[in-house]
Amino acid sequence: MSQDTAVHELPRSRSGGTALSVCEVAARRAGELALARFRTDIEVSFKGRANVVTDVDLAAERTILDYVREEYPEFGILSEESAPVAGASPYTWVVDPIDGTRNFAEGIPHFCVVVAIARGAEVVAGVTYDPVRDELFAAQQGRGAFLNGERVWVSPRQAIDEAVLGFDLGYDFGQAKRLLEMAGGIWPQVQSYRLMGSSALSLAYTACGRIDLYFHHSLSPWDIASGILLAQEAGGQVLDRATLEPATLFSPGLIISNPTLVKQFLALTEGTEWRGM
Repeated sequence: MSQDTAVHELPRSRSGGTALSVCEVAARRAGELALARFRTDIEVSFKGRANVVTDVDLAAERTILDYVREEYPEFGILSEESAPVAGASPYTWVVDPIDGTRNFAEGIPHFCVVVAIARGAEVVAGVTYDPVRDELFAAQQGRGAFLNGERVWVSPRQAIDEAVLGFDLGYDFGQAKRLLEMAGGIWPQVQSYRLMGSSALSLAYTACGRIDLYFHHSLSPWDIASGILLAQEAGGQVLDRATLEPATLFSPGLIISNPTLVKQFLALTEGTEWRGM
């Protein structure tokens, strides 16, 4: 079941649309741009040893920010490729113009666009858009989670030895090594792993039950903004990996599934270095 919260009413945009519809339009515009440039000549640069950015990321971000600023000029902005902007409103746009940039740059058709709205550390609306498959995952607080307009739920699976678990490695190689050691240690007691290179899409897949449980240790707000809300609204338990309290926009690590699988995963990983770091 979805969380028992009142519907969070957001202000209308300048053109009279809903905040969620503005998220959707912005994400689709950026997704169309990214898809048009996919597997063409692109400019790739590095923000870190394994952290890439392309000229398409920057163009998609401009597309999103130009539009949302027109519709909600008072909102703040927290976007992956730009400096944060404080707003006159309590609300902030949280944007990842292309999540899965390494996949995108390598021609792997698994990437997405994230456009979400937060109030402080709480995500109140957001979408994850996969332009390759034309799949739009959308949620607003208190209204449920949807994939292309159809209600979705987290996996109902109750036994972790039957579960498909997803994770990604991030850019901290020490943490990634400890994650791999933990995953190898519990491997005989789970069904399968998936490492797909887009944390935002993996969170969306967890929200709709394609992945039974997802975990990560090193995420940024724009990676998880829509995914946290999608999973919560799909009936999932979303924990901060370090504190085991409900996750927020600023939780760097997450564990997400239905409550039964989360409990079993915590029991399996108790005492591991990955849990303690």
